[in-house]
Amino acid sequence: MTRAGGCLASVLAAAALAGCGLGAGPTPSAVKLLVTSEFGARVLPGRGPLRADGQETAMSLLVRNYAVATGDGGGFVDSVDGLTAGQRAGAPVDWFYYVDGVEASKGADATIVRSGDHIWWDRHDWSQAEGIPAVVGSFPEPFLSRIQGRRQPVRVECASVAGYACRTVAARLRALAVPVAIGRVAAAAAPGALRVLVAPWTSIEGARGAQGLRYGPRASGVYARFAPSGDALALLDQDGRTTRVLHAGAGLIAATRHAEDPPVWLVTGTDGAGVALAARAFDQSTLQRRFAVAVGPGGAIALPDRAPSG
Repeated sequence: MTRAGGCLASVLAAAALAGCGLGAGPTPSAVKLLVTSEFGARVLPGRGPLRADGQETAMSLLVRNYAVATGDGGGFVDSVDGLTAGQRAGAPVDWFYYVDGVEASKGADATIVRSGDHIWWDRHDWSQAEGIPAVVGSFPEPFLSRIQGRRQPVRVECASVAGYACRTVAARLRALAVPVAIGRVAAAAAPGALRVLVAPWTSIEGARGAQGLRYGPRASGVYARFAPSGDALALLDQDGRTTRVLHAGAGLIAATRHAEDPPVWLVTGTDGAGVALAARAFDQSTLQRRFAVAVGPGGAIALPDRAPSG
């Protein structure tokens, strides 16, 4: 979706709370709402503690907690707290939202908020990626989310099942009480499994859900690209330009998605040392509010990269 849908009138949303997707159902509990801009770089604080009342939609929850205006007859979010959609320096900028780390596939007024959901709205330039199918910044989601009351099966697939990176990623998930199956990297997994691929890029580049990373953000939504040989990782800015290139010991944590499959998480790198660095960074403090993360000897780098190119 290039713009986030809604059912509000084209006025400040505070005046339109009544009648926008709200019902008499139970109020969802333990919900998180994050609103940012520039791929998570800037956080909008909201009006105070998060408020929810009765059955909420992704749109009504946003309206209840932020100053929202809409355009195009009320069908899309036009601004949140004064940050507008439209054009900026000739590039398209819009509001997008993600539920438990997955880009929404329908209008926000049609998405019912469930207990435990992590709703993330972000305003960003989409000139290089019309859609970003999955993000890592809602971690530990999607690993805790439930579909029809049941958690998705999680499979950690590794180049070395007994290696440090594989054991670290599995241990981090199990510490969250996430049941994990471990095996070697496979071309595909059982239907419905949420996969975490822990291996150098050359070992997973053909795996279902990971192939798009070869072609940059237009195909994968990830602002990074491995060299064909796999021994270098180019970091890209929001305009798709290479800002820097990491070589030996470079890691990447990213999430992608193929069609309607569960997301595929990549804990990968240029070599085993890079994968180990990425595995060490597989935690909430490193991943929060980030669309994807590159890791080098100097630490974690949020993607898209904000360093000057050249």
